Amino acid sequence: MRVAIVHDWLNQMGGAENVLIALKALFPEAPVYTSIYDRKAMPTLMARWTVHTSFMDRLPGIYRRHQLYLPLYPLAFEQFDFSEYDVVISNKSGFCHGVITPPSTVHICYCLTPTRFLWNTSQYLAREQVGGPARRVLKPMLSWLRLWDQVAAQRPDHFVSISRAVAQRVAKFYRRDSTIIYPPVDTRRFETDAPPGDYDLIVSRLVPYKRIDLAVEAYTRLGRPLVIVGEGRDRPALEAIAGPNVRFVGRVSDEEVRRWVQGCRAFVFPGEEDFGIAPIEAQAAGRPVIAYAAGGALDTVIDGVTGLFFHEPSAEALAEAVHRLETIQFDPAVIREHARQFDVTVFKENFQRFVHQVTAGGPAVTVAAGG
Repeated sequence: MRVAIVHDWLNQMGGAENVLIALKALFPEAPVYTSIYDRKAMPTLMARWTVHTSFMDRLPGIYRRHQLYLPLYPLAFEQFDFSEYDVVISNKSGFCHGVITPPSTVHICYCLTPTRFLWNTSQYLAREQVGGPARRVLKPMLSWLRLWDQVAAQRPDHFVSISRAVAQRVAKFYRRDSTIIYPPVDTRRFETDAPPGDYDLIVSRLVPYKRIDLAVEAYTRLGRPLVIVGEGRDRPALEAIAGPNVRFVGRVSDEEVRRWVQGCRAFVFPGEEDFGIAPIEAQAAGRPVIAYAAGGALDTVIDGVTGLFFHEPSAEALAEAVHRLETIQFDPAVIREHARQFDVTVFKENFQRFVHQVTAGGPAVTVAAGG
């Protein structure tokens, strides 16, 4: 079976790139097609891959300011030729699902999210602090791209979503059904039998939609120790409202992240995410998660068993959840066992099963973690 993998862009590491690495491990002979590839910014393991780039890879300043070339992405992905492949897998959060495949080729879209800045435009422009003139130029451009995105979403033969929240958006925006297969998490790296420490933990980029401000305000009121790992443009504002019990440690190595996670009492996840890898890593260490009851957390946290939900996006609701946490005796072994359902090995088994099923002509069925 000749397989090709399509990815939006390769100019920085993130959750989408971790999924790509897992897909490449499943199909090691598959070439990767992408719009741009900044070799200096990506892991050395990718240097051994066959990577095909579009004409956009030669544009000036593309690696640092790839957003400036938004109108060209549809053209870039539509120009790739997949006539020699039996299966094409698009790992999509942007435009790569828009590739055009022959009738005999099975196209599976692994949807990380419907393109955020197209389907939640007002919130995106506010979050990125886009001013008046730029906003006036962007709005009609994004409207055109939204139309293309909806047309392009009819091209894959099968949609696979990373969570129930994403599956609901795929149904709403694209009018497509999808199977849920949770993304890969290296849970074994975080497992520990060590006792918890006395601090609660956040690991996140410090940007507005992550709602770290809710946690800083809540913990400042409570006086409980909170450690925040990560950097971002919100850090000065967050530090200005933080009490002495809130510690900012900035960007740290992967090994340091692992130690912080293994040493915490509980993990705090105050924003709404499509899925959320960090809460699963914390559960892999046997630590309960305090999460806002929305998005991917509804798939990954069991209220009262592996963590607690708060239902209003407010510091008061989060503080109340912290108080409740202190009244419950969580079982680290149960939490760890729950996290193993999301391990990278489970993702590979489920995704490979799905590919074999749909290429054999069978119907697509829901395949979730542990399924």
